[in-house]
Amino acid sequence: MKRDALTVYLNEYLKVSDFSDACPNGLQVEGRSEIRKVITGVSACVELFERAVEKKADAVIVHHGLIWDFARPVYKGGYKKRVKILLENDINLYGYHLPLDAHEEIGNNALMAKLLGLTEIEPFGEYKGMFIGFKGKLKAQNSEQVFDSIKAGINPDTLFYPFGPAKINAVGIISGGARNDVGQAVINGLDLFLTGEAGEHTLHYVKEEGIHYAAAGHHATERFGVRALGEHIKDKFNIDVEFIDIPNPV
Repeated sequence: MKRDALTVYLNEYLKVSDFSDACPNGLQVEGRSEIRKVITGVSACVELFERAVEKKADAVIVHHGLIWDFARPVYKGGYKKRVKILLENDINLYGYHLPLDAHEEIGNNALMAKLLGLTEIEPFGEYKGMFIGFKGKLKAQNSEQVFDSIKAGINPDTLFYPFGPAKINAVGIISGGARNDVGQAVINGLDLFLTGEAGEHTLHYVKEEGIHYAAAGHHATERFGVRALGEHIKDKFNIDVEFIDIPNPV
């Protein structure tokens, strides 16, 4: 399909215009106009781009792109190499950040809520006037049972701060680096907050507030959306899409 047609579709499907983000969502590096092979991955990096070249990809779609408001690198070192690979091989790069966290069908948080079997799911985790996470109910499962589900479905190395009730009824989920949003979980009276990372202050805060906290990995919690987006594109447009996971323990 044509690059411009894919760009329009993705921007509309992911509701890009609804978000105030720390990066431009959508096409970040322009490549060839015809797209037959797409690689998806979590983060823009040299290793992913080299794999895309090996696979003869026309486009790469990631959750963490190259351009950020808080990082304006000069073109040297690894950043230069990333851009150089894309330009020399005429590969398009798409980045979708918050839209891939918040999407109600193929977003990171919606898919993790489904994985854990949450019901009565509703938006949660306000950021700049938008909700990027979800919260929902469980049928009073033992905390260890819920922890096992997180380890099995998201990350076996999840860090748990188990300071909530023995039975978990209400869960809030915000993927990635949302450690400071645990306060919203406390205000909402949730039993468990699931995100990607923990800060130094997190342990004492959740212990004092009596809530469970699960840090399942920034990378691990944000594999779901971009992989599902690739499957959606594959099914809708009948083009070749492949997810490549470049491991990251954080």
